[in-house]
Amino acid sequence: MTQLREDQRDGIAGLRDDLRADLQVLVTRIDQAVTKDVYAADQRALNQRVEVTERDLRAEARAREETEARAVATRRWLVGAFVAPVVVAIIEFYLLSKGGGP
Repeated sequence: MTQLREDQRDGIAGLRDDLRADLQVLVTRIDQAVTKDVYAADQRALNQRVEVTERDLRAEARAREETEARAVATRRWLVGAFVAPVVVAIIEFYLLSKGGGP
């Protein structure tokens, strides 16, 4: 009977030690946990940064499209201002050389 009581006492003491260790692990994990409010605030900040980045990318894409459109307009202007008169002059010289000019 005495042996049985000692075994029970030792078993309970072992369970108590295991329970303390498990509680210590749980306390450590809880200390590392983030509250719901902090997590939500972090997610809002992350979403804001993503929105700013997306807005900046859209603005950059619009700026690039505008730059390309200006380059096309500049090329058209160059063709109209320089190439067209040269072509007209060449046609006039050709017509004058054929004797059909004004």
